[in-house]
Amino acid sequence: MFTGLIGDVGVVRSVSGNGDARFVIGVNYDMATVAIGASIACDGACLTVVQKDSNSFSVDVSAETLSCTTLGGWVTNTLVNLERSLRIGEELGGHLVLGHVDGVAEVIDRRADGDSIRFEFEAPTDCARFIAQKGSVTLNGASLTVNDVDDARFGVNIIPHTAEVTTFGALQAGCRVNLEVDLLARYVARLQSGTKAST
Repeated sequence: MFTGLIGDVGVVRSVSGNGDARFVIGVNYDMATVAIGASIACDGACLTVVQKDSNSFSVDVSAETLSCTTLGGWVTNTLVNLERSLRIGEELGGHLVLGHVDGVAEVIDRRADGDSIRFEFEAPTDCARFIAQKGSVTLNGASLTVNDVDDARFGVNIIPHTAEVTTFGALQAGCRVNLEVDLLARYVARLQSGTKAST
């Protein structure tokens, strides 16, 4: 479980594998405090640390995950938003994030909006119904507030601090981002559909 508050921006140091992939990601974290087997959200995808050294960790990613997230496009020097898993008793500053990517959204537009950056995204059709104005959404691991919604398109504002400490400062139209819809929105939509949970 995560909060969507990015703690570090890592860099992909190497990519290996055939079908599945192993990524080595360089970090600023104190890796002495990160255990083998720990979960780290990497651009919003919950991955398991399988090896580490003093300033990097390695993760194995299945072909399935590569095919349905942006991770399949990672190459050496790709920058990655990182968040360590939430500990019981810590402040929940964003919203509850599972690290399960629901789909890939595309940046349709980027423009200045005062001191902020205004982004417009297009969500996959099957995710769009879970995105609501003033609701929460997770994009590349970052918890963000939705400003407006128009069918599958939605807008968010990125404040200067977020642009500086995440990869959002470099995002341009045409870029793709991992999307996780809000957990509560998913369950509300299921209740409204009238579908009975299996027993």
